[in-house]
Amino acid sequence: MADASLDCWVGKQELSKDFISSSITRRIAATFGELAPQPGTPLPPLWHWAFFQEPVEPSQLGVDGHPARGLFLPPIEGRNRMWAGGRVSFLEPLRVDEPAQRRSTITSVKEKQGKTGALLFVTVEHVYSQDDVVCVREEQDIVYRSPSPPKLESSASLPPLDWQDSVHPSSVMLFRYSAVTFNGHRIHYDHPYATEQEGYPGLVVHGPMIATLLLRSFTRRFPDRTPRYFAYRGLRPLIADTDFQVGGAEQDDQQCELWAFNDKGPAHQADIYYKETT
Repeated sequence: MADASLDCWVGKQELSKDFISSSITRRIAATFGELAPQPGTPLPPLWHWAFFQEPVEPSQLGVDGHPARGLFLPPIEGRNRMWAGGRVSFLEPLRVDEPAQRRSTITSVKEKQGKTGALLFVTVEHVYSQDDVVCVREEQDIVYRSPSPPKLESSASLPPLDWQDSVHPSSVMLFRYSAVTFNGHRIHYDHPYATEQEGYPGLVVHGPMIATLLLRSFTRRFPDRTPRYFAYRGLRPLIADTDFQVGGAEQDDQQCELWAFNDKGPAHQADIYYKETT
């Protein structure tokens, strides 16, 4: 069970205000090799993760490069922090070059026992709005795990896929995504730290970037479908400069299952629910 002292963190809130600036969206577009959206047009799905990042002073950073624990998230020491997955509801589009806000609430702190040791899951709800209209609701699951060798392979089998695309996650791509999302986690750009301190064979591809590439693969395949709900989870890490594939399979007339994988098995799984664009 989680330490009872952590229960007091449930319900803690944070309000962040930002401007969905076209200068930032151009940087996201350049990171992914996309065309940037024009001012006043909808922000592409999951690009909102590049905004609402509250900067902290260097003295408030932890050894791993994240903001020190105990600021917004609970102070859980001696464990590695990872973004495990989440669920996103797309209600209305966030629009470029307009102000917006995000209200964040810690909704759950739960201890679980995994195959590699104790796991503490913290769930944060984010509500994004523009002009007092709620545009996006999401839950993010953050896991704190005891230090252990990372899982680099999976024996799970993939279902037959209807399409797939190849991705080359170069170290430059990872650095750019870290920069545009203001993500200081050192496993994504500091090779000595990633390999010597956290035991990875190289730089780690961001979970949010994998999720974004999965959803991009879907919207490229089906430009006439509008995402309404997206649930994703990380299964194991992917490493920089090693190609992987993103693809999916239709489940019915409103749902697709998406996967990120390479020759070592599945790494990320997601479900997308959509509506046809009229």
